Amino acid sequence: MTQANNAPSMNFTGDTTGAAQDGLSLWAQRFQAFKTMLAGPPWLMIGIYLMAIGAVMYVIGVMLVVPRVLFGLETALRPFAEDLVWYSGVPVFLGLAFALSDLLIFFEGKRAPRAYRNDPVVSPRITVALTAYNDEESIGPAVADFKSHPAVADVIVVSNNSSDGTFAAAEAAGAMTFNEPTQGYGACVYRCFREALSRTDNEIIVLCEGDMTFRAADISKLLAYAPHADVVNGTRTSEMLRAKTTQLTTFMFYGNLFAAKLLEAKHLGRATLTDLGTTYKLMRRDALEQLMAKLTPGVNLEFNAHFIDVAMSSGVSLIECPITFHQRTGESKGGNTSNIRAIKVGLGMIRGLTFGWRPTR
Repeated sequence: MTQANNAPSMNFTGDTTGAAQDGLSLWAQRFQAFKTMLAGPPWLMIGIYLMAIGAVMYVIGVMLVVPRVLFGLETALRPFAEDLVWYSGVPVFLGLAFALSDLLIFFEGKRAPRAYRNDPVVSPRITVALTAYNDEESIGPAVADFKSHPAVADVIVVSNNSSDGTFAAAEAAGAMTFNEPTQGYGACVYRCFREALSRTDNEIIVLCEGDMTFRAADISKLLAYAPHADVVNGTRTSEMLRAKTTQLTTFMFYGNLFAAKLLEAKHLGRATLTDLGTTYKLMRRDALEQLMAKLTPGVNLEFNAHFIDVAMSSGVSLIECPITFHQRTGESKGGNTSNIRAIKVGLGMIRGLTFGWRPTR
């Protein structure tokens, strides 16, 4: 007599498939976490530095042929020169690998997760804040120019311990005038921000200089870009908008562009940058309030680069707008006094965006 087998049948297929899927999902999560960790450092910027180091090594190695031939140092210098040329390929190769990894692998993940932004400025009551240092000749016309713009409600001038008649000239032109006793461009700009934010009837704050290198008419262009970002940074890189003679030499122009691209590489996918040295910028009030505690007023002539770096690191959106750039009225006293001074300021910018910002003289 045959007995029926009533024992339940065992089906391992579903359990095995589910466990495999869970395992694959776990490994996918781990891989994504690992990829996110790898994507953190600014590989493109690091790669640029490494390739630059390799190029310098190669050039030095080649140039050593001069003392080798002229001073009979062939025996002493040839091995060193050959090593420099030979090993220069190491940082170049590593730099290229790092740069390509950022551009080809991590770029999409680093891009800011944003949709098209169109946040119009409803009531553009603008407070313009002008920095000034011994600008007696230009500050009056600058104040009058900005006060003439229909969207400008107030003009503030912060004199940074000017020894001439800058303060009196600004007052006479109708500006709210303040003196910042702490010497330095960063301290002056920071005081501009403080005084502009102390007024509660403005939605937009515009920072500029009182030396007549910029014009109030460009505020209309900055406002046109304002719906798309928190900060609109004026850029002086459009050739058709630059006067033939300005304090920005060709060397300064391309050095400034190089530093801007380094900062863009640091914040890859966050903004397109061409001008780190420009003062002229439009800021939404809430964005500036968010940044105030993170800014270091002790940063001197590099403060504009510091501001953009802090804004990018804080998630504040930034867009550039081409502006006109004119010959300065009076003598330049900032980073554009000479190419040597510009090199010092540029190296300060690179040091700050690479190793962190600290007070400078």
